[in-house]
Amino acid sequence: MPYIVGLNSGSSFDGVDAVLCTIDIDQDGHPSRPKFVDALTVDWPDELRPLVIRAFDNQLSLFDMTRVNYAAGAVYAEATNKLLAKAGVKPEEVEVLGYDGQTVYQEPPDRQKIADYISSGSKSLVDLWTKGGFPCGFFIVESGVVAALTDITTVTQFLPVDHALGGSGAPLVHKTMAFDTGPGNVMLDHVIRARTGRSYDKDGEMAARGQIIEPLLAELQAHEFFQRKPPRSAWRLDFGSRYADDILERYASASTEDLLATLAMFTATSIERALVDFILPKTSVTKVVASGGGTRNTTLMRFLTERLATHGLKTCVSDEFGMPAAYKEAIKFATLAFAAKRGLANNIPAASGASSFAILGKLTLAPRLARGTENITSNDLFIDDGWAG
Repeated sequence: MPYIVGLNSGSSFDGVDAVLCTIDIDQDGHPSRPKFVDALTVDWPDELRPLVIRAFDNQLSLFDMTRVNYAAGAVYAEATNKLLAKAGVKPEEVEVLGYDGQTVYQEPPDRQKIADYISSGSKSLVDLWTKGGFPCGFFIVESGVVAALTDITTVTQFLPVDHALGGSGAPLVHKTMAFDTGPGNVMLDHVIRARTGRSYDKDGEMAARGQIIEPLLAELQAHEFFQRKPPRSAWRLDFGSRYADDILERYASASTEDLLATLAMFTATSIERALVDFILPKTSVTKVVASGGGTRNTTLMRFLTERLATHGLKTCVSDEFGMPAAYKEAIKFATLAFAAKRGLANNIPAASGASSFAILGKLTLAPRLARGTENITSNDLFIDDGWAG
């Protein structure tokens, strides 16, 4: 079976995960379940991390962003090359590499504006974004850099095609129903970074020592996000640095431990709420499988397990089913890239709200696949009006 590589940094921006899997086409014509081979995680370089964080807050010039985009591609390339060296796999043995890029900015679809645009009968495609409320986003990690420095065909930026079809673009999963439940780890990581300089609360140790701030928890649970119905996505505008900084300012006297405990409980209750509001009324569920970086936070997992147990639900992690929880997102992007390269639909309109199935992702071929070079010599030079020897 072919090798595939997937990478992910994610909204919490706590490192780059790289995973190596094998995969094939199943009897139904769709990708088979990927089989995990190896993985690793690398930190963002110290000189690059603060620049990307500034980009999240729109504090980076376009010129600086351009260089950061290329440098981020080099980070992903280094992670890939380290992974292949660790696993003893050559670039030519890898069919495709996939990642979604680091999200810098996103706007969700405005369903009312979209409805108004449709009813207006407008034929202007430009109006879809200037007036029609279609979603958009900006993502870095230049695929040309990744493909060139790994010599592996690369597929990235899966969201824009879904956006152009009116979908939210996320979450990108092969499920009949999928949607974001809330903040995930974003606010937890921001608070500990702001208070301690650490990138995350290792094993949820600090949160475990804290007490729930009930007024803050009630305030968080009243967030406008929870009024949205699936398909929905949580955006950085919802739970990003500005929102978290406002809480830090208003609760400046609260201990870091108490803030982290409250935010961990908030994430747990947001998952509980999504299940109660949208899943349990429609189907019988006895087990909830958790995955992603949040599974490493034992306090968050304890809160989640306790909350779901009140509904008769058992909580487990995807490792029990052969899917390493820490690398689920990277595996997902590797699979989406494999499908895209094979020309297979890799979005689910029921999850994102897109108007149709599509092939998501932009493909950059590996340099080693370049053809037509047999008669080109090292003395040949390509200039604007043709070839010159």
